[in-house]
Amino acid sequence: MTILAYDLGASSGRALLGRLNNGKIEVEELHRFPNDPVQVGDRLHWDILRLLHELKQGLLKVKHRGITLDSIAIDSWAVDFGLIGSSGELLGNPYHYRDHHTDGVMEQVVEELTKARIFEKTGIQFLPFNTIYQLAALKKADSPILRDAKHFLMIPDLLRYFLTGEMFNELSNATTTQLYNSVTGSWDEELIRAIGISPEMFGKVVQPGARAGSLRPSVCEELGIEPVPVYAAAEHDTGSAVAAVPALNPSFAYLSCGTWSLMGTEVHEPVINELAQQLNFTNEGGAYGTFRLLKNIMGLWILQECRRSWERAGVSYSFPELVKLADEAKPFAAFIDPDDPLFLRPGDMPARVAEYCLRTGQSAPEGAGAIVRCILESLALKYRYVFELTEQLSGQSFNGLHMVGGGIQNTLLCKWTANAIGKPVWAGPVEGSAIGNMVVQWIASGEIADIWEARKVIRESFPVDAYEPEQRAEWEHAYGAFKEKTGIAKKANTNIS
Repeated sequence: MTILAYDLGASSGRALLGRLNNGKIEVEELHRFPNDPVQVGDRLHWDILRLLHELKQGLLKVKHRGITLDSIAIDSWAVDFGLIGSSGELLGNPYHYRDHHTDGVMEQVVEELTKARIFEKTGIQFLPFNTIYQLAALKKADSPILRDAKHFLMIPDLLRYFLTGEMFNELSNATTTQLYNSVTGSWDEELIRAIGISPEMFGKVVQPGARAGSLRPSVCEELGIEPVPVYAAAEHDTGSAVAAVPALNPSFAYLSCGTWSLMGTEVHEPVINELAQQLNFTNEGGAYGTFRLLKNIMGLWILQECRRSWERAGVSYSFPELVKLADEAKPFAAFIDPDDPLFLRPGDMPARVAEYCLRTGQSAPEGAGAIVRCILESLALKYRYVFELTEQLSGQSFNGLHMVGGGIQNTLLCKWTANAIGKPVWAGPVEGSAIGNMVVQWIASGEIADIWEARKVIRESFPVDAYEPEQRAEWEHAYGAFKEKTGIAKKANTNIS
């Protein structure tokens, strides 16, 4: 059985073929393409029609190879969306979550509705770009697009609609909007109305693995292909990545590592209490009746943006070169909190790292190696902080950490994460989101029995690299310095008191 998984990240997208062969998964990258945002005036957009074009290119490559597909599914980043008018057409290019139109909006909405009220309904982490604040920003701006909108579709829902003509909202992405009530299992009409939006825009929510149509006749005619079933995967890429964690038992901690780092555990009921709200954890819907109790961490975005800044200045580094320079730099010279708002927007990230260090009474790192070392060490130490909070909130004690996603190709980060948490790190698979997308398709078709059989198949199909903790005394001392310099423990205690 051959299937196609589209895995769209914040910087690139892939079309990957998946095959089950003698109980092993085989993955082949068929098509890769950039996913660059587009600045138009003061606004930052996703180039959504370019993404549709690239999805079609993936289908053409399948056709040219003479491959017969059994199904297709899409996963992508969360929170962003498109609005469909009464004619069935898209009303404007979707905004990028890093656009400035949401500046200050979260604070206004929270003041009116209160954090407690929002969190007790949704269980979702407060982030300034959450869908609720994007929609509130459009309402505040009296957006004509919003006035004319009849249907709300998140990015994978939207692309799936373009391919099939069918409109569905998928659960794992719907929960990230901070408008879905995880207690009642439905859109929260009270919250939606409170920001001035019509609940009628929000459609039927389907579970990961639901059949969501077939390729529409116009697509088949354009490309010269036959109709193919289209499924809803766990369409938030983190939901798919967690489905691909090759854990051996139900109590496990994971880190989906890429542009964003998402750390947490899988639970069967959302953890919605005062401590979870104060620690700003989130409860996102997962595959097969699960929730992802996790925290967003800024992740390798900071490093990626540094690299872009150096390229704009005429100095090009490959990621392996940057990792080598970091390994040669002085250890524990300076620390940042990766989640400081200073690092959210695009811009001169090396200067921002220096600004943060100077603001917190540290010497600014000089040179690419020192800056990258500061970023990677700080990420590893922030992982420890969130790892311990995840244990506290879930009432579990984890014997190690599963890391999945493209970020695990940075072996230095994997090694330093093991050192920081003082427990083993198991890294793999790299294509976590795409593989999770695939296994949801195979479970839906009956090729794999359930998620635990899928995880067993994944573990037997892909290498998992183990990293044992080293230099415990040095990293323990560094953790204390990291908390002192960044003040993260003090911030948490202030929120809790």
